[in-house]
Amino acid sequence: MHRILVTGGAGFIGSNFVHHLVRQTDHHVTVLDKMTYAASREAIDELPADRVELVVGDIAEAETVNPLVARADAVVHFAAESHNDNSLHDPSPFIRTNLIGTFTILEAVRQHGTRLHHVSTDEVYGDLDLADPKRFTEDTPYNPSSPYSASKAGSDHLVRAWVRSFGLRATVSNCSNNYGPWQHIEKFIPRQITNVLDGIRPRVYGDGLNVRDWIHADDHSSAVLRILEQGEIGETYLIGADGEKNNLEVVRLILKLMGRPEDAYDQVSDRAGHDRRYAIESGKLRHELGWTPQFQDFEQGLAEVIEWYRSREDWWRPHKDATEQKYAAKGQ
Repeated sequence: MHRILVTGGAGFIGSNFVHHLVRQTDHHVTVLDKMTYAASREAIDELPADRVELVVGDIAEAETVNPLVARADAVVHFAAESHNDNSLHDPSPFIRTNLIGTFTILEAVRQHGTRLHHVSTDEVYGDLDLADPKRFTEDTPYNPSSPYSASKAGSDHLVRAWVRSFGLRATVSNCSNNYGPWQHIEKFIPRQITNVLDGIRPRVYGDGLNVRDWIHADDHSSAVLRILEQGEIGETYLIGADGEKNNLEVVRLILKLMGRPEDAYDQVSDRAGHDRRYAIESGKLRHELGWTPQFQDFEQGLAEVIEWYRSREDWWRPHKDATEQKYAAKGQ
């Protein structure tokens, strides 16, 4: 594989994967991205122009997708509407991008016989009880809780159906919560970091005991590349780095690392359908494909991310006021 098409490659997780490809391989990368508010042209502009090409377009439009798939050796499908809060306000973009967009990609790779890797989320499994020691596995039944997770669950089912019905050469991965550079400040960790930088007290939904299984975006990227290169066609792999932390722990650690009192946060009304706990069992990926995460010290990884946001105010500052206004309108 020498020509990789990455959908959503200007978004947070997608752009980190494109950076990883440039560092670790000699592939030429075409990024297809709609360039919504959550995309970052700057993340792609930093990469060598002879290795990375940006095409602005909608994955739900076949006339855009087909020619790009025709000249690709593989497609890695990151493109998605992904912010849970937004899906509760208006689910329609999630249906178009996550379902119709994935269908369009599937039909294109079916026509051209192209290898596909589909990137998904652990949120398709619903949530676990805080006192339950179990983790999600590849055999966990789907039980989505929000329009976002339901649309991603639907896209996963489409991929598996196309594999079985049409012999598509595809794999699927479901990953836990990512953190790292280039993440939009509406998301939990960058919002708290930028709030502290602005002298605003971080805000935590509900009791703050909701648990997320955190993984650095670089580790997610290395796992996706391993699956693309070595994964068994038709298989699903869960990606996680044993990073379970509740939201209060994360906020307190951010405050500590930024030199603030660890109790300098506020708790606000809970989000509708707020899942209690996610936890990934990634043994299949580790044992069958030999993958291991490199960022196993969450505090160190978080400290590096804090410094990245501290040094890139020019990138996030233009979006901060509008983001906080949206949350303030909802009392969050």
